[in-house]
Amino acid sequence: MKPPVKIALIISGGIAAYKIPELIRRGRERGMDFTCIMTEAASRFVAPLALAAVSGNRVLDDLFSLTDEVEMGHIRLSRESDLVVVAPATADIMARMATGQANDLATAVLLATNRPVLIAPAMNPAMWEHPATQRNVERLRQDGVAFVGPASGDMACGETGSGRMAEPGEVLDAILDQIRRCEGPSGTHPLAARHAIVTSGPTHEAIDPVRYIANHSSGRQGHAIARALADAGARVTLVSGPVTIADPKGVDCRHVVTAREMLEAVETALPADIAICAAAVADWRPQSEERNKLKKDGSAPPSIRMVENPDILARLAGHPTNRPELVIGFAAETERHEEHARAKLTRKGCDWILMNDVGATSGVFGGSHNRVMLLRADGTGETWELMEKSRVAQRLVDAIAARLADGDGL
Repeated sequence: MKPPVKIALIISGGIAAYKIPELIRRGRERGMDFTCIMTEAASRFVAPLALAAVSGNRVLDDLFSLTDEVEMGHIRLSRESDLVVVAPATADIMARMATGQANDLATAVLLATNRPVLIAPAMNPAMWEHPATQRNVERLRQDGVAFVGPASGDMACGETGSGRMAEPGEVLDAILDQIRRCEGPSGTHPLAARHAIVTSGPTHEAIDPVRYIANHSSGRQGHAIARALADAGARVTLVSGPVTIADPKGVDCRHVVTAREMLEAVETALPADIAICAAAVADWRPQSEERNKLKKDGSAPPSIRMVENPDILARLAGHPTNRPELVIGFAAETERHEEHARAKLTRKGCDWILMNDVGATSGVFGGSHNRVMLLRADGTGETWELMEKSRVAQRLVDAIAARLADGDGL
């Protein structure tokens, strides 16, 4: 009989704590064993007795409890769980996580754990959107923390916006995603011994020493994919254009600027089992770079002759000697989305295309969420709901692992 998945569930002090008994009840139905850890404020919103009753385990809340520390110290608790979940995750506990504090049992467990961490933020929309919170979110993502939510809607305070904690079913799906990322059918990393190449970010094509041609890509989606592949056991080479986000942990990151440099880095990294071209490569570049800055002197604007950049996705898909087993591209579209994406799939010769809408109102470029349509060369496809880019990455890696496990990468 398969042992239950052990979850260390940290509950912080938000009104969304009322959802936690339902989360635990439904999780136990799916074979999960919850040990609840409460912050001091959490007990103002949900009774420890209720959590103990629904989980079947004692609720822990005191870092300095002689009994609890002897029977189950915070170090042991943090290591014996399969996953640490923080739900609801308030702005306060996220700030303490981001700065490495350990001033209560909850944050001590978080700082001591070597297990994956998943958090479900819940707070007022203004608090979620505050620059300090967003800095903490970015720091936690860089540290490898996974997020589920927040959702948008009406809040308990009467305001409307982004900040609602994800519903229990969504949190459970995210928990299962995290577990699947680390365990394949045999209990091992599903992509162990596989080499994956991922491209990410924009390219910059110089006009003169000051100006260049680029796009709005932040690299968030490509970097998230690289991290998810590494978490699934793959050896990952990430070829990144100029971005402001940190390199994901556990990957070999190679920094480039131009499309030609990106192609050279990709071909140097071959052979590979998987190639995912998530970078927004500039289609064209100036035929020549001016040696000096172009000056505005009252005459007509300069005429810049453009030439086509190398097509990295097509080059990988049609590589004569080192074609990866699975070649995946992205199609950033603003109109006739599926039609254009399927045409690109055929034109490039790749196996899968992920189409995402990058229209002016989509918020994809630079944002934390994405909605994609996965299209396959065999004519099948599926549309994924709007979700965080980290969850898009996890879902893509799950699909890759399943496809390669079938022994039919194409």
